[in-house]
Amino acid sequence: MPNNPNTKLVDSKTIAAIFGVDPRRVQQLAKEGIITATKDGHANRYDLLPTIQKYIRYLSDKANGREPSKKDSEIEARRLEAEADLKRSKADMAALQLKELEGTMHRSEDVEAVMTDLVYNIRSMLIALPGRLAVDVVAAQTAAEASEIIRAEVYKILEELAAYKYDPEEYARRVRDREGWSDLSDDADD
Repeated sequence: MPNNPNTKLVDSKTIAAIFGVDPRRVQQLAKEGIITATKDGHANRYDLLPTIQKYIRYLSDKANGREPSKKDSEIEARRLEAEADLKRSKADMAALQLKELEGTMHRSEDVEAVMTDLVYNIRSMLIALPGRLAVDVVAAQTAAEASEIIRAEVYKILEELAAYKYDPEEYARRVRDREGWSDLSDDADD
């Protein structure tokens, strides 16, 4: 028991009578931390004045909508978890953007665009082939000679395709265009 002479410890029945509630409700209020209990053997004792003041504050807060509840703490925990998830997602996105800017990763649409350009380039070379070879093939004396002329031109196209090299600058240019940075670099050159 406290040594303060102004301390008046009472049991839960007395507090229940003052508050107009059941003694079990008094115990529940103590368990929830709304009022403070002091152990005296097996029974809880309550300092009368501070207990009444805390209960009045609790009722006032509850009446004004400021009562903290389990729902509020659960909502707050979910909000904090959602904020943490959002921050992790933003960090992941920033890491991916950094990899893209460093050229160690490329967006699938950029790879598709570069490969499409390559396919169209090859397609145009193949479509132009008959026009380029028509005169030479007509001038050939034998079918074997015409076949050799066509084979030589096809090999030129295949060698050009085999000489294709990965160009990181092409991907960097596409990133700059997408981000709108190419306009900035043009202004810096002026």
